[in-house]
Formats: sequence, structure tokens, C-alpha cells
Amino acid sequence: MTNKVVELFGHSTRGSTAPNWAELIRRQPCPFLNRKCVKIRKSQPNIAIGTCTLEYGADKNAIVICPHRLLERKQIFTDCLHLLTNHEPGNELHVVAERSIPGGSIDYFLVSAKNRKVQDFVGIELQTLDTTGTIWPERQRFLQEQGIRVKRADTESAKPFGMNWKMTAKTILVQLHHKIETFESINKHLVLVAQDHLIEYMRREFAFSHLNEPARLGDTMQFHVYGLASEESVFRLELRYRLSTDQAGIASCLGLKANAKIELQQIIKTLESMLTDATLLTF
Repeated sequence: MTNKVVELFGHSTRGSTAPNWAELIRRQPCPFLNRKCVKIRKSQPNIAIGTCTLEYGADKNAIVICPHRLLERKQIFTDCLHLLTNHEPGNELHVVAERSIPGGSIDYFLVSAKNRKVQDFVGIELQTLDTTGTIWPERQRFLQEQGIRVKRADTESAKPFGMNWKMTAKTILVQLHHKIETFESINKHLVLVAQDHLIEYMRREFAFSHLNEPARLGDTMQFHVYGLASEESVFRLELRYRLSTDQAGIASCLGLKANAKIELQQIIKTLESMLTDATLLTF
């Protein structure tokens, strides 16, 4: 039986050239964050789980379960450059992580700045599928196959895992609706970055037929849909298609309303306080 773990600590488990798994387990790196993996076991906070992608379903799809996996090559930021309509040559590009606005926090802001003064920005939300059950036994069985010593109880565990499609989809739509009024009121874009398998589920189960495809620049809410392209069992993130809508369109998906107004200058002040050499978008 093929192990369900497709990517561990950013490395494919299916590639013809295997990395030094023992060294990766020791260092527990996340190549997408350039730091130690932040997905830790609740019962053992010094141990990072490290699973980026799992095989799931009858079609054996590679499902991304860690949002940091979407940061590969910083492509998602490059793909938002066209939404910075006030960006000009000579401006610096910055990436600012996790800033709060009414309705919740935003995972990332892509900021165009001149002399550390904000000229334009785009909000970017990352969403991957949440799992149910536990993926730990699958991880441990894979490591055992690589000759790494693990606890027998872990590998013999029959505890399954699943994908929480409905809750993941509904939760992100509700969150987007809480935030989109803010962006629409200040004429800025909000982008949801997600994998194609999740978006296709949302298109089947929610009212998505009114969304614009291809995406329209004038719409506040943008959906950037990515897939995993496989070359010799090594996976690479690629943009598959884009959708767009506005505040009313997101409301149509759920039939909900939200009140989240904020002044443009308040967001700009918050972002400018975060701009440093460390936030510069570099490749």
C-alpha cells in the first residue's frame, strides 16, 4: 500500500532521489517559511509534524493541508502584482504578515511603498483543507519505511484521517464575507489563495455560478486557484485559473451580512509601521 504522505518537510516522498530523512526529522525545517516547521504536536510541542500534502480519495489526489506550502517560490505574491493598480516603477514591494482588520486578521499584505510610505496594497488569505482524525500514524509508517526508528504503537495505530471539506469551505466563506466589506469600502483587493480541489468542492456545494471567470480587475474579491504539477513525482505549485466577485457576490454564497468598516488611513498607518528591510519582497 502506498503511504498517504505525499510531502514531508517540503520534500516529495515519491521522488526518485530521496533526501536525508533522518536529517530532516532532526532539523524539522519548513523550506517555505525558511524556519522550523510550525505545525507541532499538541502532546509534544518540541516535535513538528511536517506534513505538507497528503494523498486522499479514490482518485488519489495530492491534497495540500498546510497553508505555508502555498508560499513556494513566493509565486502567490507575484501573481497579485497586477492588483496593485497604484504601483509604479521605483516603488518597493513588501510582504507584511498577519495584520488585523475588522472582521478578523489577514494572512499577508502585498504592499507597494515609496520611501516607506504605502502607495497601494492587496490583502491575501491562504486556505488549505483541514483534516479530521490524525495523520501521525501515516507519517510514522513512512519514516519506518525509510529505516528510521519510531514507536511501534504509532505505526500499528489504525486511527484514520479524513478531509473536513464542508467545515473548511463554509468557514473561509464566512470569514471572507466578514472582511470583504472593509476592502470594498476602501477600493482595495482581497485575494483568496487556495488549491483547485478545495475550490472545485466549493463550486459544487455553494452558489458560485455568479462569480466571474476569468476574473475581472474591477472586482474586490479575487480567487487565485492553484494546482500541484508533478514532474517525476516532485510537485510544483502553479496557477490554474482565477475567479472574482464583489461583496454582494460573497453574500450570495452564504446569505449572510457583516458590518466591518474601517478608514483607509488606519490600515495604511498599521502597514507603514511594519515596513522594514525584512519585509522586502525578494526572490
